[in-house]
Amino acid sequence: MTDNSAFEELFGDVPLMAILRGMGVERTLATATRAWDLGITAVEVPVQTPVDVEALRVLAAAARERGLVVGAGTVVSPEHVRQAADAGAAFTVSPGLDIDIVRASHAAGMPALPGVSTASEVQHAMREGLTWMKAFPASLLGTGWFGAMHGPFPQARFVATGGMGSGNARAYLDAGVRVVAVGSALEDDTQLPALAQLLS
Repeated sequence: MTDNSAFEELFGDVPLMAILRGMGVERTLATATRAWDLGITAVEVPVQTPVDVEALRVLAAAARERGLVVGAGTVVSPEHVRQAADAGAAFTVSPGLDIDIVRASHAAGMPALPGVSTASEVQHAMREGLTWMKAFPASLLGTGWFGAMHGPFPQARFVATGGMGSGNARAYLDAGVRVVAVGSALEDDTQLPALAQLLS
């Protein structure tokens, strides 16, 4: 059994997470700093290339100076788990539900946020002791999916990921999503300030 209830404290009262994918070291640091300054404290760096891993390492060090933490995203292999731990990540995020990855991450001291999109996957995750899950791709699942899942799985906490931005974040939060994770939309510099308005 694993337990990822630590996400309750990791996210705190902030219903947003920034996903900084493939931005390189300097832009990752600059974008994260902007997010932090706006009150968006949760940040994830997908680790798909050596440059991504270095960006995660630099960002994790910068986060520690602020008393914050950073997660590693797109963790789909044991090697990714090792890289994430070595780079100083505090948690891992995966696109799908792989119990071996969840357990490896847990063993390395990093709570895992696995991806789910079906009732079977939610049930499987909860049987493993996981109450926090990444709903992916959220924009294709739609807001109604979350209400449907709440009935049989009232203890589940969802992070909506995939196709999220300032234009639809509020609708998903209103549908019961605990956190909205925004990635590709951050290519637009107006997104972070617009998202930060949801915090007020």
